Amino acid sequence: MTNTQLTTPCLLLDTARMTRNIVRMRTRLQSLGVALRPHVKTCKNIDIARQLTAGQPGGITVSTLAEADYFFEHGMTDILYAVGIAPGKLPAVADRLSRGMALRIILDHPQTAKAIARAAGELGVGFRVLVEIDADGERAGLRADAPEMVEIAAILERAGCRVDGVMVHAGGSYHCVDIDGMRRMAEQERASAVAAAKRLRRAGHEAPVVSVGSTPTATFAEDLTGATEVRAGVHVFQDLVQAGLGVCEIDDIAISVLSEVIGHRTEDGKLLVDAGWMALSRDRGTAEQALDQGYGLVCNVSGKPFEDVIVTGTNQEHGIIGKRDGSSLNLDEFPVGSRLRILPNHACATAAQHDGYWIIDSPDQAQRWLPRCRGW
Repeated sequence: MTNTQLTTPCLLLDTARMTRNIVRMRTRLQSLGVALRPHVKTCKNIDIARQLTAGQPGGITVSTLAEADYFFEHGMTDILYAVGIAPGKLPAVADRLSRGMALRIILDHPQTAKAIARAAGELGVGFRVLVEIDADGERAGLRADAPEMVEIAAILERAGCRVDGVMVHAGGSYHCVDIDGMRRMAEQERASAVAAAKRLRRAGHEAPVVSVGSTPTATFAEDLTGATEVRAGVHVFQDLVQAGLGVCEIDDIAISVLSEVIGHRTEDGKLLVDAGWMALSRDRGTAEQALDQGYGLVCNVSGKPFEDVIVTGTNQEHGIIGKRDGSSLNLDEFPVGSRLRILPNHACATAAQHDGYWIIDSPDQAQRWLPRCRGW
């Protein structure tokens, strides 16, 4: 099937680029002597996840219980649910443990620890837990020196739960403006996690797991001593935010949204395509970077970017395409019915809008379709 035969908008995946991205990250982490626990929220597909985990000793990271179920059904049992656990989900977690899923959960508050302890007693299950550590004030987690950390571990272990260690995600890496800043953030992430794990061990808890990572810090870390695993996920596809950070090049981006020109706005020299925010997402992750890519960078149907042509605006099903500087496009170059590909700001957000991928093994051919799991 050619790209001109696909129903638009749809998600395309360049497997050659994806494989290069996977190999690059695997090789880098092997050189640093640490295992990869890939975050499969980006790909949400078992075939891709198996390629990500090939040759890796660890399991996977997920962001929803639906993902955990999907990958467990396909034979992956070692799973970290890397979102602070909502107490209302503890019965669902207990059910999965009873079915043989080696599912770890995370938390960062004594109240949550008490809820887990109560659920452990009521449900007759010993939960496996990582304490989330905050390396940069960006999102969730306890500071590495927070007194609550040891309190949390004591509450859990008295209830028969296992405190397996700590995890940290340096979301602040997405705000770094240069490579040196990224390296410092990677070290800050590592040092925070290692310090927290040492505190737990001094308090008598084994805490064997020291889980760190994001795609930017995994890419630029120079030393991962003390870390036992790295979580990275967006590296599988890469995106415009990663390119803006210097993590990858534009031609490393493996997914794009295929769209069709449905109209011209002659008054301002812009195009309308049938890919709006329902196909592209509302993510504006490049807005704070040196080069603002709007809602996506526009390419021809073979995937070659046009110079400074971006998606300048979106409605639900309409994308508005124009020049980055606001000047008019030559609309004759983009006739109604012609097809364009749009590279995403954030691979996770854009891919989440679609039920699956059309695999392209050559620039113009879609060979097969891979589904994505959905839901929470």
